[in-house]
Amino acid sequence: MSVRIYRPAKSATQSGTARSKVWLLVFDPASPRSADPLMGWTSSRDMNSQIRLRFTTKEEAIAYAEKNGLDYRVEEPKPFERKIVSYSDNFRSTRSGPWTH
Repeated sequence: MSVRIYRPAKSATQSGTARSKVWLLVFDPASPRSADPLMGWTSSRDMNSQIRLRFTTKEEAIAYAEKNGLDYRVEEPKPFERKIVSYSDNFRSTRSGPWTH
């Protein structure tokens, strides 16, 4: 079985980074999902697709995968660059464009 180890990205709808500080170990799907013909729901017989293990460090996740004989791949997070913008910059006299609502 193969797993993916990654750190989730920051939520686009929130400014906080609470859920992006842990490393996740997620099992790759063993079988494709199928649609129920009557209701249209998607389902799978793969029970490992429901497992998401959380670790505080990448090394802990790798050690767990190696201890249990799992093939793993690590996806490094993209660097996050915070842009600090001041509210008063909207009203400065050297602004390049006109201020509108």
